[in-house]
Amino acid sequence: MGIFRQDEAAEPPAGLAPRWRSRIVGLLRAVPIRWRILSIAALNSAVVMVLAVMIWNGAQVLGSAWDDVRQVRKSDRILALLESETSRLQNLIHRYINQPSPELFAEILLLREAVLGTLTTRASTDPMLSGSVEELERVTERFLNGFGELRGVQATISKTYEEQVLAPARDMAGLYSIIEGATGHRDALIWPSLAKSREAFTAMLVAANAYYLSLASASAEDARRNTETIEKTIPVMSDLADNDLQRMALQRLHARTMALREGLAKLSEQLANRTELLRNTIDASQAEAIGAIDALSVKMRQREQKAQETFDRTLRNISRRVVSIAVIFLGIIITAGVLIALSIRLPLRQILAAMHAITSGNYDRQVQGTRAKDEVGAMARAVEVFRENAIAKRETEDELRASKEKAEGALLELNATQQDLIDAERLAALGGLVAGVAHEVNNPIGISLTVASSFARRAEMFDAELRSVGQLRRSQLEEFVRSSRDAAQQLVANLHRAAELIQSFKQVAVDRSHAERRQFSLSEATDQIVASLRPVLRKASIALSVDVPDNLVIDGYPGSYGQILTNLFLNAANHAFPDGRSGAISISARPRGNDDVEIIFADNGAGMTPDVQRQAFDPFFTTRRNEGGTGLGLHIAYNLVTQQLGGRMMLESRLGQGTTFRIIMPRAARGGSVTSEPASDGTPQWPNRTMSST
Repeated sequence: MGIFRQDEAAEPPAGLAPRWRSRIVGLLRAVPIRWRILSIAALNSAVVMVLAVMIWNGAQVLGSAWDDVRQVRKSDRILALLESETSRLQNLIHRYINQPSPELFAEILLLREAVLGTLTTRASTDPMLSGSVEELERVTERFLNGFGELRGVQATISKTYEEQVLAPARDMAGLYSIIEGATGHRDALIWPSLAKSREAFTAMLVAANAYYLSLASASAEDARRNTETIEKTIPVMSDLADNDLQRMALQRLHARTMALREGLAKLSEQLANRTELLRNTIDASQAEAIGAIDALSVKMRQREQKAQETFDRTLRNISRRVVSIAVIFLGIIITAGVLIALSIRLPLRQILAAMHAITSGNYDRQVQGTRAKDEVGAMARAVEVFRENAIAKRETEDELRASKEKAEGALLELNATQQDLIDAERLAALGGLVAGVAHEVNNPIGISLTVASSFARRAEMFDAELRSVGQLRRSQLEEFVRSSRDAAQQLVANLHRAAELIQSFKQVAVDRSHAERRQFSLSEATDQIVASLRPVLRKASIALSVDVPDNLVIDGYPGSYGQILTNLFLNAANHAFPDGRSGAISISARPRGNDDVEIIFADNGAGMTPDVQRQAFDPFFTTRRNEGGTGLGLHIAYNLVTQQLGGRMMLESRLGQGTTFRIIMPRAARGGSVTSEPASDGTPQWPNRTMSST
């Protein structure tokens, strides 16, 4: 099935080893072409599937790595938020310690809740921070607890400052006032010491207040030194006192000064404890929290770097594998495609060579590859059949050529006979007109003859009376004149009628006999044709209505127009109203644009079937052949419209609803004389037809 003879393989180009290619082509031709093409599609599908699987697996890895990167960045944002909140909380605590206020305290509480919320709602649910949240919570809790302890210390310091520093100071200020009041004048010996002590007291208050507010060591030293100055001035003032009130006040001043020194010492100690607590609890805890956050940030950076490396490595591996597999499969597909193309192209070239030989007339060359089982083999067998048919056709053409030469003579005779039939049909129509006109003319002439005979007899009688009587009465003369005038009027009217009919027939006959081109009134030509057809219409009981404007002037062939209307009338009388059936025919015309005229000939007769409509204008087609019909009436009318008048003729009809012929012709005829001369091959040339049916 797959091994072919040497003459069935394609002839290889010169310079190439044909043996291996012939074997491969032979093996491939054992497989149908559709399976060969499908194999290429299958290879492409396999490539797509393999690449899709690889890309999908790589996408999973890339997605996991990218999720890690995104999670690390999310965790970093949480850590940065914690670091920012704890640092801000530390600053607020320091500000609150230095300048306590309800607003700062409320802000500290809100920020404290925010830090706890970040730890409990965000950090604890973060998959990368969940293992380190406990340490952060512990450090943060100690930081926040230190603030509570610090608040207690601050309350104690405030109380100490108020009760053990400010209270003795207020008492001392009052005692100084008492001493000054007990001193009568400024020249007293106690006054210089009192002024120095009072100055030291004022400086001590300023320094103590500054130390309480700013923890400045210089202020503490100033307060201690001024307190010692006060203590030193009290004994001096006691020695210089000159009344009991001064001495009692100085004793009280000494006691309050000692209490103030102890209060300052206690305040200094408490402030030192507060500073130590602030440093060891608040600042240290915050530093520890920052350290924990920094450590976690380092871990996040490492994890992000690892995820990024995994992402990059996976992307490189996917790219390398995709390129490798694509190159391998591309090589396979190209190789298979080339081999499959050879298995199709080489046999097709063989068939093409055979086809060229056949088209050039060389029918003796055998088609190769007809024994192959694939589709190309079927094509080769079809070409071989074509070659055999071409040989048979050539033989048949030779026989037909001889037969055609014999038939051409008979065809010329048939064409002459056909032209004679067409001329006979025209003469028959003209003969019908002659008979009808003769009948119409006979009536007025017969009446005229009768009137003339009667008038002759009346004249003879009048002459006889005149001869016999010898004289004439006036009444007799008047009677003779009146009868003569009536006879003359009847003779003139009937002879005019006969003359008009003869003139109409003469014009119609001349137009029919001589296809001369002239300008004519469409209304007058229509009236003349209708006048010649009146006998036919009355005989068939057909009512006729004509609506043609007087101002339509045609430059054309009136004889052809008359022939068209006559044929349409006779066709309607014979087919639309068979067996003497009564009916109506209407003729109307109207301008169509500036260059054309539309003529509508319609009847309400029997109508036509669709089959009859399709053949109505065909020559020799008739539905009344057994009754003497020739089938040339409508054909002649159609040829006159389309060829000589250069117009179009359309037919619309329904069975039982009448028929309408629509003629559109130019005001200036664009055609020539109608012919049915045979063409060069002996075939009569009939014009194309335009027909529409409803």
